[in-house]
Amino acid sequence: MGIVVLNTTAFDGQWTRKVIERLGFGTAQGSSSRGGLRGLAVMAKRIEQGKDCAFTIDGPRGPRYVAKPGPVMLARRTGAPIMVFHIGVERGKTFERTWDHFLMPHPFSRAVILFSAPIDVAPNADSEAMAAKHAEMQRELERVRDIAESWFSLNEQERQRHREAFSR
Repeated sequence: MGIVVLNTTAFDGQWTRKVIERLGFGTAQGSSSRGGLRGLAVMAKRIEQGKDCAFTIDGPRGPRYVAKPGPVMLARRTGAPIMVFHIGVERGKTFERTWDHFLMPHPFSRAVILFSAPIDVAPNADSEAMAAKHAEMQRELERVRDIAESWFSLNEQERQRHREAFSR
């Protein structure tokens, strides 16, 4: 179990927990709406043990694509950087009746994953610095999301420009 994923303690979170663990990941129970501090404490322990941790950045209820403060709090506590990423798919089915418009890729569809540069949070960051890091995380989320979701409609020259920008 190399990556630990924050998972909700709500009833529906139990089946997602089983799927996450079946795929070989660990889980920390908690979310922005239920037991979040307990989940962050578990994640902090896992980072101290050398594990990586992952969040659904917009929480279990949204709003969609609006980052919650948990990753910034965890980064301040542990010194681990925040790595924002987004996965874009070539073709998929969007479930529009869900709050997050869940997208299930079609079989054999291509995907691209883009990561932001690491976002470091000082261990002594005050509330103003924390708000600035949260805003930076939100900007990076929007940037990588916009590029990843448009990736398959870009021409090769535009893709190459993004590859060079992301390789710096």
